[in-house]
Amino acid sequence: MSETLLPHRVGDAVNWLQVLAITAAGLFAGGINAVVGSGTLVTFPALLAVGYPPVTANVSNSLGLVPGSLTGAIGYRDELVGQRSMLVRLTVMSSLGALVGAALLLTLPPEAFKAVVPVLVAVALVLVVIQPFVAKEVAARAQRMSRHGGRALCLAVFCTGVYGGYFGAAQGVLALGLMGVLLNERLQRLNAIKNVLTMAANLVAGVVFIFVAHVAWLAVLLLAAGSTVGGMLGARFGRRLHPAVLRGVIVVVGVTAIVKLLS
Repeated sequence: MSETLLPHRVGDAVNWLQVLAITAAGLFAGGINAVVGSGTLVTFPALLAVGYPPVTANVSNSLGLVPGSLTGAIGYRDELVGQRSMLVRLTVMSSLGALVGAALLLTLPPEAFKAVVPVLVAVALVLVVIQPFVAKEVAARAQRMSRHGGRALCLAVFCTGVYGGYFGAAQGVLALGLMGVLLNERLQRLNAIKNVLTMAANLVAGVVFIFVAHVAWLAVLLLAAGSTVGGMLGARFGRRLHPAVLRGVIVVVGVTAIVKLLS
């Protein structure tokens, strides 16, 4: 499938447009993943739009967004100071969950994924819409929550890892909300942790997919190039963007994806 995206000649406008569209989707997704999360709701529909099957699109998307998560995490490195022990513990849980999620994706029939993805996208859209309310609740609870989260936090992060390994749209929003309920930390520091956890989940699932699933490598490279730049820009300038604009775009793209999946 990926061969159809290659621009065989300069005048091949359709293929060039597809290449640019996927790269731009990666750029946008890398930026919003660093700031809010839910970039998959941009890149997954973009891959569907150029003709990739849902499972191949999901597998390639997981790999392609890893560099963007890395640059986003680097951009938030100051907020990670003093959190090493907890970060290691939670990264392990997110990675283990991603292994389970990847196994579910590979063992369940493609028809099951195609059937459940519209539901997952709809859930992800709800998470994106309610994220501002979650953030307010996080701030309100901050003084009453545990500093380390305990076993409940580990279980919550494991579950978000399973979700990330299987699909992953709005995984970051889900992780941010759960950590906010269970941890006494500032929202920006939680966001920094979220970037690391989503990167770990995508990386672990992606490594599994390399060996046992069909990967559209051109799509991966285009997403990686775009998301790398997007992650850097998101970490640097994302706080200046109006969140309502980002959420509006994400909702439109997500609804479009649901319509395409159901058609």
